[in-house]
Amino acid sequence: MFVASHRFLPLEVLRVPHRIEDGDADGPVGFARLAPETGGGRGALFWPRPDDEGLAGQVPGRHELAGIPLFARILDADLLAGALPPGWQRDPVAGDAPVSIWRHEDGSILLPFDPGEAITQLWSEAYLAALGDEHGPSPSARAYYRVRPVLPRRMQIALRRSYARIQARREFPRWPAEPALHDLLGLVHGWLTEVAGGPVPWLSPWPDGYAWAVVLTHDVEMPAGQARIGVMRGIERELGHRSSWNFPALRYPVDEARVAELRQEGCEIGVHGAYHDGRDLESLPMLEERLPAMQAAAARWGAEGFRSPATQRSWALMPRLGFAYDSSSPDSDPYEPQPGGCCSWWPFFNGDLVELPITMPQDHTLFIILRRDGEKAWLEKARAIRERSGMALLLTHPDYLGTPEAAEPYRRTLATLGQDPTAWWALPREVAAWWRRRAESIPERDGEGWRVAGPAAGEAAVRLDAP
Repeated sequence: MFVASHRFLPLEVLRVPHRIEDGDADGPVGFARLAPETGGGRGALFWPRPDDEGLAGQVPGRHELAGIPLFARILDADLLAGALPPGWQRDPVAGDAPVSIWRHEDGSILLPFDPGEAITQLWSEAYLAALGDEHGPSPSARAYYRVRPVLPRRMQIALRRSYARIQARREFPRWPAEPALHDLLGLVHGWLTEVAGGPVPWLSPWPDGYAWAVVLTHDVEMPAGQARIGVMRGIERELGHRSSWNFPALRYPVDEARVAELRQEGCEIGVHGAYHDGRDLESLPMLEERLPAMQAAAARWGAEGFRSPATQRSWALMPRLGFAYDSSSPDSDPYEPQPGGCCSWWPFFNGDLVELPITMPQDHTLFIILRRDGEKAWLEKARAIRERSGMALLLTHPDYLGTPEAAEPYRRTLATLGQDPTAWWALPREVAAWWRRRAESIPERDGEGWRVAGPAAGEAAVRLDAP
C-alpha cells in the first residue's frame, strides 16, 4: 500500500502493508518519504532521516504534541520555516508550538521528528534521561535491597511505604495508566489515512477475533510462597484458567514434583532470575556468571520465558538472556525499585526477544504498600486496557495472596473478567509465539478487500479503524 524511502517503525508495529525502496526521497532535502504505492492519495508523509544535520548533536528531549508526551529529537521550527520550499506552512491547529506539524498544499504532511525514535524511547525507557532520571534503581533503592534480607518484615514494609510517597510524585509515566505510546500510534495512523486518501489496513493485535488479551502470571519468591501455590491455582482451576509460574533458579530448592504437576495441568513455568536479589542484570559480567544456572533451570522446567526479580531491566542486556520472551517491564510503575515503564499495552520486540509488559498493578504494591482496594484497581485498569485492545498481564504472588482470605479479591477479579467473551485468555508463551507470527504477516489486497498473508493467516484480522 505504501512505499517508503527508509524504515518507518509504526508501519511494522501496526503491520501496515509497505515496501522500502532505497534511494533519495523525493521531497525536502534530508527527509525520509512515505507515499501510497499506486498514487491517488493526497501527497506523502515526510520525517527527518537519522543523519539529518538538524538533529546532529541533539539528545532526545521531552516535548508535547497534541497533548501527548513526546520524547525525541526535534527539528527547530524556525529553521524549518526558512528552509522549506514554497507551499509548506505550519498546521494552524498546532500554531507556533515547538513540535509543529507542517502541511503542503498538495496534502503532504511533514513531521519534525521520527515517530519510530519516539516509540523506541518509550519501549527502552531511554526517556528517563530526558526526565533527569538515571537508568536502573536509585542508590538508595540498591542499598535497601542489599540489606533487606536482614531487616525484619515490619521494617521492610515501613520503609517501602515511606519511600512510596516519594515515588508517587513522578509525573511520567502516569500511574496506573499511561496512554502516550498508544495515543501516538493513533495519531500516526491518522496521518497515514490522510496521505492515503482512504482507510489504512493494519493487523489486529489479537488472534481469532478476540478484542483484547488476559494473561495470568505468578512469581514464587520464597519457600512459603511455593507452599501456598495451591490456593491461587485452585481458584484458576475452578474458573477454568491456566497461568504461568516463575521460580528462581538458585534461591531455594524448587519442588520439581510441583513443577511437573503444574505443567500437567497445562500451566507454564518460567525462570525468575537466579537468587532473587535484583543483581542478575547489574552488569554483563554478572549476567554471564549467572546465566548458565538460569538456562539450566529453563531446560529442566521446559521454560521459555524470563521474569527479572524486582523487575530489574536493562534494554541492552535483556536480549542476551536467550529466552523466547521476557516479562519484566511494567507499562507504568513508579513503585518498583526501578521505576518507569515501557508505556505499552501490547507486546513488542527488543531485538529478537519478545517483551510482554506487566500491565496490571502488582498485588504487593496494591495490597501491602498502598493498602488500596486491589479488586477495584484491577478492574479499572482492565477496562482501560480493553478499550485500547491491549493485554491485561497480571502479576501476583502466592507469597502474599496464598491464603483463601487474601486471595478472594483475585477470585472476584478473574470471575468478573471471565464474563467477557471477547478476551483471549492465553499463556505468556502463547502470546509471544502469536506476536512472532503476527510480525511475519501483513495485509494484502484481495479484490476490493484485504486478506492476511503470512503465518498468522487464518488467525489474524485486518482492521481499518484507528488503533
